[in-house]
Amino acid sequence: MTIDNVSGPCPEPASSRAARYGARVSTPRFVPGHEPPARSREGAFLFAAHGLELLIEEREGTVCIPRGAALPTLAQGAHFIGTLDGVDCYAAHYPKEQEPPAGLRLVSGRGLFQVVHAELLAVAGRALAIAEWDITHRFCGRCGQPTDLVPRERARRCPTCRTPFYPRISPAVIVLITRGDSMLLARAANFPDAFFSTLAGFVEPGESLEETVHREVKEEVGVELRDVRYFGSQPWPFGRSLMVGFTAEYAGGELRVDGKEIAEAGWFTAENLPRIPPRLSIARHLIDAFLARSKP
Repeated sequence: MTIDNVSGPCPEPASSRAARYGARVSTPRFVPGHEPPARSREGAFLFAAHGLELLIEEREGTVCIPRGAALPTLAQGAHFIGTLDGVDCYAAHYPKEQEPPAGLRLVSGRGLFQVVHAELLAVAGRALAIAEWDITHRFCGRCGQPTDLVPRERARRCPTCRTPFYPRISPAVIVLITRGDSMLLARAANFPDAFFSTLAGFVEPGESLEETVHREVKEEVGVELRDVRYFGSQPWPFGRSLMVGFTAEYAGGELRVDGKEIAEAGWFTAENLPRIPPRLSIARHLIDAFLARSKP
């Protein structure tokens, strides 16, 4: 499966567009928004999600996002999330017990990770989070009453006790630990694929990001750190989190995996790299940045 464009009912191959326009294909541009425009939703992209799965169409080996016309009832109640190359985008929860229309099926969002454009994947991730927020806050967690959508705002509010409910994001840290020309990579016990990556973990209440880095590394592999520095961040929809990246230097301690979250870990150089994460992930950005700095 591949996707190169989102400008038509189904993507046109990049090679065809490049030949037709005589130029390099540009990156699709997403403009976020939450106030739905006053125009038909039939031609809009409808990101219909169930949990971490997304409803897609496959045509001649190409992945397509269905249009609102394919699911008109669902489109009418969907949440506007912005425009992609000028095309309106909506997100909605898709009931899994409902049989998808012919030609459509639910697939794991992770399954699209290496087969769609990075910009489209980011929009899909946003849609997964919005759809999940909408379906899990239909009732007030304080008094149990049905909630209402708040006009001109991404929120639900209880009409009885006035408690508001906004989409929540769980912050997490991810860190690349280095020692000279080597870096510490680990294989998580629950990774769907047997690859090695940087260490990561969720922030606990009352912690700073830096404190989380030290705690997670100590718990998972038993080593101490120094010179913890911010690297960058990446929204991560497959856990509805924001990944905050750091680099750090090894300061001491014996490498000892916890045996629960981490299956194995070790020090690797550019010459003995194991299988590592795909290029779209911040973990791969951390690794690639270190390898680039390590080149003679």
